[in-house]
Amino acid sequence: MIKNFLKEFKEFAVKGNVLDMAIGIIIGGAFSPIVNSLVKDIIMPPIGFVLGNVDFSNLYLPLAKIDGKWPSLEQAQAQGIVTINYGLFLNTLISFLIVSFAVFLLVKVINKIKRDDAKEAEAAEAAEPTEKECPYCFSTISVKATRCPNCTSELH
Repeated sequence: MIKNFLKEFKEFAVKGNVLDMAIGIIIGGAFSPIVNSLVKDIIMPPIGFVLGNVDFSNLYLPLAKIDGKWPSLEQAQAQGIVTINYGLFLNTLISFLIVSFAVFLLVKVINKIKRDDAKEAEAAEAAEPTEKECPYCFSTISVKATRCPNCTSELH
């Protein structure tokens, strides 16, 4: 019973879709810090500079009465102030859009490869004839025939 269970599990686990999904999750996990760094360290600083030296990671709205402003989100949270962190949300949204765009490009490439493979398969099927003409009676017969079914001539 356990042997059958393990055999069935092995068959399931090594199916193409399961392996593809596992590889996708692993690559996605490795890709995420790269995109986060791209957004945080490369994309957002110039945008913040253009908007007047704004650091998006420090953009927040406090939800309690406060007397002054804190220079950073971390200090506001250290004071125990509840905040809406819309700057961090913008960073996360931009990261999501970059990842989505990269996945879209990847899917586009894969679909093109699949279409090209399908065209090649169709061309290969069309290139191989399945019928021929009998040299004696000129009727159409199978390529595999060794004798014409119409005139019974032996074919070479």
